[in-house]
Amino acid sequence: MTIRRRPAGHRLPARRGHVREPGRPGHRESEPPPVNKTRILLADDHSLVRQGLRLILNAEPDLEVVAEAADGAEAVAAASDDAVDLAILDIAMPRMTGLQAAREISRRAPGIRILILSMYDNEQYFFEALKVGASGYVLKSAADQDLLEACRATMRGEPFLYPGAVTALIRDYLQRDREGERMPESILTPREEEIVKLIAEGNSAKDIAETLVISVKTVDRHRANILQKLGMRDRLELTRYAIRSGLVEP
Repeated sequence: MTIRRRPAGHRLPARRGHVREPGRPGHRESEPPPVNKTRILLADDHSLVRQGLRLILNAEPDLEVVAEAADGAEAVAAASDDAVDLAILDIAMPRMTGLQAAREISRRAPGIRILILSMYDNEQYFFEALKVGASGYVLKSAADQDLLEACRATMRGEPFLYPGAVTALIRDYLQRDREGERMPESILTPREEEIVKLIAEGNSAKDIAETLVISVKTVDRHRANILQKLGMRDRLELTRYAIRSGLVEP
């Protein structure tokens, strides 16, 4: 076998366009395009839950938690003050529930997408979430599996329902809406829902009056109207209603 050797001192001419010269003016390495991150508001009254969810979300290149809240009222304030694309709200929080906060955020900042986090595998809560402006409903027990998909679906403008539920619920709701058949609205006003929540949490009429900055007589009048509307008789029945409606945790 013959090996052909190059004469000593002989160099092949460099071919232009094939050899990249480091530091050459006007020449730049190709860079990946920047990722537009979804800015997230995370609201849950349990700090450990928030910490775990934050780790899951911030590990993704397209998601970033930019604000946190420990209750519904803080969530509404944060959504108003911070540049947020998506609000993830626990359904049951003190001062203002996730459903109440979602309604208020939808009113103040309709461009913010909303996901509801819940421990309740219950279609009633899902429909309530849709009614107040949420785009999806994620079970806490499956958040480590479903939350990322739910965030991305919501930002694409698609509804998200946890896989264990019947998908036909969404189709049925949207079909009724297109045909003009509205889902039944809550018979209570937002103020009455606030009072039911405070009653169910064990507050007295005086406590409620101080919290809402109204008179005790006004609280009593609201309470009487609520009982009449719901066909109920006492605090116990109101508390059961508040739990079923997602106004308070059981």
